[in-house]
Amino acid sequence: MDKASLIGCIIGLICFGFVAFEASHGQFEMFFSLEGVFTVIGGSISVVFMSMPMEKLLRVPGYLKSFLFHKAKSPAEMVELFSRLSEKARRDGILALESDIQSLDDKFLAAGLKAAVDGVDPGAVEANLRMEILAMQDRHKAGKKFFDLIKLYGPGWGLVGTLIGQIGMFGQLGGSIEAMGHMLALAVVATLYGTVAANAIAGPIGDKLAIRSGEEILRREMMIQGILSIQAGDNPRVTTDRLLAFIPSAVRAKLQAAA
Repeated sequence: MDKASLIGCIIGLICFGFVAFEASHGQFEMFFSLEGVFTVIGGSISVVFMSMPMEKLLRVPGYLKSFLFHKAKSPAEMVELFSRLSEKARRDGILALESDIQSLDDKFLAAGLKAAVDGVDPGAVEANLRMEILAMQDRHKAGKKFFDLIKLYGPGWGLVGTLIGQIGMFGQLGGSIEAMGHMLALAVVATLYGTVAANAIAGPIGDKLAIRSGEEILRREMMIQGILSIQAGDNPRVTTDRLLAFIPSAVRAKLQAAA
């Protein structure tokens, strides 16, 4: 579980729940409008179906999983891993890494190391791994695009619900005050739904996915440099120094001191 995502969700729910309770005195049903749900939620869903291919929409659960869960190694852990692998390869030969490859839980890293151990040309190893990064970036862009669409069009559908509610209210002028109140509630609640969907849900999730994508690209670039360094037979210190270039200076100093 990604702690920052969980903390953010909890804080948002607590703040929203407190304000809603104070405003409604515990009568939360006043914030529910079936018409608003159909307008904003249904409208936003229609937009993503019109804008994105079906195969990318089927990956939405994976996008949410990436937002809530984060198990990837940190850059500091990557430096430590490659320091150990390079020392072993230098001492026992690169073929000695076959046993380590089987225990790796990262398919990208395992595939790159396996290609290096099998003696594939370094240029071909790098080219294949970079193509995988490009494919990964495309998948990540699709995930952010999904939430960007909701962020963009959710408030618009909220405005549609507001206009429908206002038209209905004007149509009831001189009639039942209850009907006018119902239409006014639809107008306000639809705007609320659209604003919450864009600013409290879709926007933050999309931004977190963009950050995770950048972190993953950095991590994989570190892997490429580490694999190529091991394949070239570089001194373990050279491999470590090459990877330390990806790490902020404060963390870099601690790792160098520990080494």
